[in-house]
Amino acid sequence: MIEVKNVVKRFGDFTALDGLSLGVEKGSVYGLVGPNGAGKSTIIRHLTGVYRPDSGSILIDGSPVYENPAVKKRIAYIPDDIFFFLQASTRDMMRFYKGIYPAFDLDRYEKLGRVFEFDDRRSMRQLSKGMQKQAAFRIAVCMRPEVLILDEPVDGLDPVMRRQVWSVILNDVAEYGTTVLVSSHNLRELEDVCDHVGIMHRGRLLLQRALSELQDNIAKVQLVLPEGKELPQNFGAVHQSSSGRILTLIMRGDSGEISAKVSALNPVFFDLVPLTLEEIFIYELGGVDYALRDILL
Repeated sequence: MIEVKNVVKRFGDFTALDGLSLGVEKGSVYGLVGPNGAGKSTIIRHLTGVYRPDSGSILIDGSPVYENPAVKKRIAYIPDDIFFFLQASTRDMMRFYKGIYPAFDLDRYEKLGRVFEFDDRRSMRQLSKGMQKQAAFRIAVCMRPEVLILDEPVDGLDPVMRRQVWSVILNDVAEYGTTVLVSSHNLRELEDVCDHVGIMHRGRLLLQRALSELQDNIAKVQLVLPEGKELPQNFGAVHQSSSGRILTLIMRGDSGEISAKVSALNPVFFDLVPLTLEEIFIYELGGVDYALRDILL
C-alpha cells in the first residue's frame, strides 16, 4: 500500500534521506526505528505530503502523496509535537477536521469521550501534554483513515492510557484493515504491536523484515564450557561477553543451527534465548559503527 522508492532529500550539504526504499503492506502495523538523526521524521513528512522528495517517489496505492488532496484525505497523522490553533478546544479542532475529512465519524467521536475522559471544551493550551495527545488520537481515529502515521505516539501518556490507545488502533487494524506506520524509541512497546519492522541508519534502510522473521534469525546464547576449554577462533558470534565462566554470545541463524553448533562444543550448560527488538536494534546497528562503547567515568 505504501511504497517509498529511492527517495533522496537534501538540506543544503546534509543528506537526510539517501536513496531510501521501503514498503508497508495494507492492514499491517509497521514499526520504523533508528537512532536519532537516522531520517525517520524526514520520511514521515514525505509520507504525509509535507516535503517533496528531491528524487524518487512516495506512493500510496500507486498514487503520489505530494500535492494530492485525494490521497491526503485517506491519511491521518499524529506528530510528536501536537499542532492546534491558538485558543482552540478539542471540540473546535474536531469541527475543523470534520470539514476536511468526508469520512469523519461524529458518532464515534462522542462515544470515545468515555475513553478519553477530559473536557473537550477546554482550550487545548490548558491541557497537559498527555491530554493533548489524547485529544489528537480521539480526532485522528474518527477521521476513519486508511493510513495512520504516528511519530512517538504514546509519549507523555500514562500506562493505562497507552494501553487504551493501542487497543483502539489495533481494533481498527483488525476490523477495517487500517495501515499503521509508527516511529518510536520505545522498542519494547513496538514489539507488542508491530508485525513488520524497518531499521533506518543515516538516511537508508538497514533492514526490513517481519518481526517474527527478524527474531528467528538472531539469538542470545549463554553457555559454560568444560574446565580448560575455550571458545574456538572464528566461532561466528556477532558479540561476545563473559561473567565468570558464563559466556554470552549473540549469534545469527535459526535456533536449530545455533543449537547444533553450540552442542558440538559439549558445554556443561547452555541456554538459547530470543532477543528483544531493543537488543536486535543494538546489535544490528553495531555492525555499522554504532556499537555500544565502554565509557570510563
